[in-house]
Amino acid sequence: MKEQVVKKFAELFGGEGDIRTYFAPGRVNLIGEHTDYNGGHVFPCALTMGTYAAARKREDSVLRFYSMNFEDVGVVETSLDDLVCKDEAGWTNYPKGVVWAFGEKGYHVPSGMDIVISGDIPNGSGLSSSASLEVLMGVILRDLFGFEVSQVEIAQIGQYSENNFNGMNCGIMDQFASAMGKKDCAIFLNTADLSYEYASVKLEHARIVIANSNVKHSLVGSEYNVRRQQCESALKQLQSVVSIETLGDLDIEGFEAVKGAVADPVEQRRAKHAVYENQRTLDAVKALKENDIAAFGKLMNASHVSLRDDYEVSCPEMDILAEEAWKVPGVLGSRMTGGGFGGCTVSIVENDQVDTFIETVGSAYEKRTGIKADFYVVDIGQGAGVL
Repeated sequence: MKEQVVKKFAELFGGEGDIRTYFAPGRVNLIGEHTDYNGGHVFPCALTMGTYAAARKREDSVLRFYSMNFEDVGVVETSLDDLVCKDEAGWTNYPKGVVWAFGEKGYHVPSGMDIVISGDIPNGSGLSSSASLEVLMGVILRDLFGFEVSQVEIAQIGQYSENNFNGMNCGIMDQFASAMGKKDCAIFLNTADLSYEYASVKLEHARIVIANSNVKHSLVGSEYNVRRQQCESALKQLQSVVSIETLGDLDIEGFEAVKGAVADPVEQRRAKHAVYENQRTLDAVKALKENDIAAFGKLMNASHVSLRDDYEVSCPEMDILAEEAWKVPGVLGSRMTGGGFGGCTVSIVENDQVDTFIETVGSAYEKRTGIKADFYVVDIGQGAGVL
């Protein structure tokens, strides 16, 4: 795909000068959903699918963007003097937001750029195409202009951009996974302090399979922010009876002892998910280190149930994918992944059952929903960088 991006760049903007190429991966979260903005733990890994770019500095302040995924949109032109989020800017609000965020953090971008991008992450799949694009833009800016920012800082700037430019109140997980991915490893990240360790997910007898439901309900952005507000409200009430900074500071026993302080039963369920999911993530990583993949899979299943019932961010299509997966022999665990209301499930499937899983779940899903799912047997890839 790198060669295709460079070729398209030359067609649109000319092949002369210092054209550089970059890549940032998408991510899948194995467990630890909606815990990253609650001070809990997450366990994502970078994928080998992601977003590619070719870029070159300009002498003026013009920014020209082109996406091979949205060819009908054509070249979108703006400038460093117009870094404002606008509906008509479409997908370019993400890279524009990162340029704006670099400036907010004291890294002044001195000139414009021509950029062509192409990605193989399915749009709206919940595999973090937006975070991949944000991290990609951060790597481009660092490389072209010599900014001294680390991979972690690029992830933080990407999150800041999405929160404050695009208005999506996301946590750090997606950008962190894209920036910090490591081959054959997932990242055990404590979102409260950004301490992390890599854990090997080189499964001997199983593969990670992603099923794309090919539905994305419009609730995802608005309801995501609502869930965050509900958790913040629950936290404030709990802080009146126990000394905690985040919901992630509570273990299950501690939560059960004080949960009555949260008056609204809906907010109490939201907090319950955050606390229980954090514990599931801790237990899952321990199981993986002990090579107990069966225990890891059961925790994945429990995660989906909690996301469906306590956090209410699933949807009928996602539930069908998970339910059908649970019926298939050789499926160790399956759950929705990402923000919710559509997108993908992630499953761990024994090697000799992968084909059966895809055929069986795909057929049952299409029969029950009338929608054809897409399946990806994925490998764990590296974090973002210069190609």
